[in-house]
Amino acid sequence: MIKKLLRSVREYKTASLLTPIFVTLEVIMEVLIPFFMSRIIDMGLEQNNLSYTVRLGVILIIAAIASLCFGALSGKYAATASAGFAKNLRHDMFHHVQDFSFSNIDKFSPASLVTRLTTDVTNVQNAYQMIIRVLIRGPLMLVFALIMAMGINMKLSMIFFFAIPFLGIGLFLIAIKAHPYFERVFRTYDSLNNTVQENLSAIRVVKAYVREDFEDKKFYNISDKVYHQFRTAEKIIALNAPLMQFTMYTAILLISWMAAKMIVGSTMTTGQLMSMIVYATQILSSLMMLSMVFVMIIMAESSANRIVEVLDEESDLKNPAHPLNSVADGSIDFDNVSFSYVNDPDKSALKDINIHIHSGETIGIIGGTGSAKTTLVQMIPRLYDTTTGQVRVGGKDVRDYDIESLRDQVSVVLQKNVLFSGTIKENLRWGNPNASDEELVAACQLAQADEFVRSFPDGYDTYIEQGGTNVSGGQKQRLCIARALLKKPKILILDDSTSAVDTKTDALIRKAFREEIPDTTKIIIAQRISSIEDADRVIVLDDGRIDAFDTPQQLLKTNKIYQEVYQSQVKGAKEE
Repeated sequence: MIKKLLRSVREYKTASLLTPIFVTLEVIMEVLIPFFMSRIIDMGLEQNNLSYTVRLGVILIIAAIASLCFGALSGKYAATASAGFAKNLRHDMFHHVQDFSFSNIDKFSPASLVTRLTTDVTNVQNAYQMIIRVLIRGPLMLVFALIMAMGINMKLSMIFFFAIPFLGIGLFLIAIKAHPYFERVFRTYDSLNNTVQENLSAIRVVKAYVREDFEDKKFYNISDKVYHQFRTAEKIIALNAPLMQFTMYTAILLISWMAAKMIVGSTMTTGQLMSMIVYATQILSSLMMLSMVFVMIIMAESSANRIVEVLDEESDLKNPAHPLNSVADGSIDFDNVSFSYVNDPDKSALKDINIHIHSGETIGIIGGTGSAKTTLVQMIPRLYDTTTGQVRVGGKDVRDYDIESLRDQVSVVLQKNVLFSGTIKENLRWGNPNASDEELVAACQLAQADEFVRSFPDGYDTYIEQGGTNVSGGQKQRLCIARALLKKPKILILDDSTSAVDTKTDALIRKAFREEIPDTTKIIIAQRISSIEDADRVIVLDDGRIDAFDTPQQLLKTNKIYQEVYQSQVKGAKEE
C-alpha cells in the first residue's frame, strides 16, 4: 500500500527529502540551546564572568535564529511536499477512474468515489506532512535530548526510562482503541455524501412532492451517526492530553525533588537543573508529538486503504494485445449473448440473444420497463462485456477492437442526457473537438436543434448551466443528438432520446436521418410506436429475451406485445 501511494510523490521528492534534513538541523539547535543556557548560568553569571556570558549569549542567539530558520524551511518544504503529493494522488485516482467500466463504477458508487477523492486524500495529505516532519522530529528530539540529559546526570536520566515506556504503552493502547471507530466513520461519510448528492440532483422532485422535511430528517440521521462515531473516537483520543500531562509533571516533580537534594549536596548546579527540566519537557513533548502522528496515521490508514482500493481496481474492459483500430461498417451481430450484472447466470439481464443487423439499417427496439432495452445496446460500444456469447461490429468481435476506436464509431445518446457547464459550442465539441462552426450547425440542423439555438441571444455561444438546467428537456435531447452526430459514427444509438420532443420534431429528426445519413446504422429505443413505425425492423424485448424481430408491418400482424402497444397508443390517439 505505502509503495503504491508513494508513486504519487514524483516531482516533490526533493521537497520531501529536504524536510527531514532541515528538521534534523532544527532539533540539533533546539537541543544545544539548554546546554548553552546552563553554561551561561553556571560559568558566566554565577562566576561573574561577563565576557564569557556575552560570548555564549551571542552563540545562544545565533542558535535560536538558526533553529527558527531551519523550522521555517522545514515547514515550507513539508507543506509543498504534502500539497503536491495530494495533488498528484487526486490526479492519479481521477485518471484511473476514467478507465473504469460501468461495472467498476457501480462497485464503488459515485458518492464513495467523491469521498475518496476529497476527504480521504486530505487525511492522507495531513498524515504525510506529519510523517516527513513531526515523525522525524519526535524520535530525533527524544534521542538527542536523552543523550544530553544523560551527559548531565545519569541518575536523574533514569526517570525517563520509566516515563517513556509508561507514556508509550498508554498512547499505543489509545491508538488501537480509536482505530475501528475511524474506519467506520469514513464508511458512513460515503452514505452522507450519497444522501447530499441524491438530494441536490433531485431537488426539483423533492420540492414538487414537498418532501423537504423527510430529506432533512434523512440527512440529520446520517449526520448524527457521523457525529456519534467521531465523538466516540475523539473521546478516546482526548485521553492523550491528560496521560501526557500526568507523565510530564510527574517526571518534572521527581527531577526537581531529586535535583534539589543534589544541589544542596553540591553534586549538581542550578544551570544543570534548568537544563534537565528543559530536556525533560523536550523528551516528553516529543512523545506527545509521536502520539499525535500515530492518531493522524490511524485516521489516514483507513483513508489510505480506501484510496488504494481505487488505484488497485482493474477495469473489466481491457484492450487486446493487438487491437483493431478501424471499424469496417455498421453491421451488428449478437451470437448467443447472455449478460448478468452480477456475473450470475441465474440472474441474467439478457438471455440467449441472437440478432443480425445489416449496415445502414434503422432498427427499432421496444419493450416494457425492465425488459433490458438499454442493457442490449450497451453491449455494442462495449460499455459492458457479455457474460457469454459474442457481439460483433463490422464483422469483428467488439473485444478485438481498441476501445476508443470502437466508441468513436458507435455514438450513443444515453437515456439520461447530460450537458456540461460551458457554451453550446463547447458541449457540441465533445463529439468532435476539431469540428468547425459549419459542422456544428449541420449537426444541429439534423437534430432539429439549430432553430432554437439561434433563437437564444448569444446563439451557439449561449452558456449552458451545470446539468443543462437553463434549457428544456427536449432541447437538451436534441443538443445531445447533435453532439453524437458530430462523431460521424457508423452506428448511432438513440436510447429513448426523443421522449421529450413532440411527435412532429421526432418525425423531422427521423426524416433527416433517412435522407442525410443513410449509410449509418441507426438503433432507436422508444416508448412511442410512432418513433419506430418507419424502421426497417423492430426488436421486441420481453424480460431480457427476444420476443420478435421483424418489420413493423409484420409485427402488427403476428406479435402480441407489439399489437398491444400499438392499440394502446395509435388507436387510443385516434379515438381521442
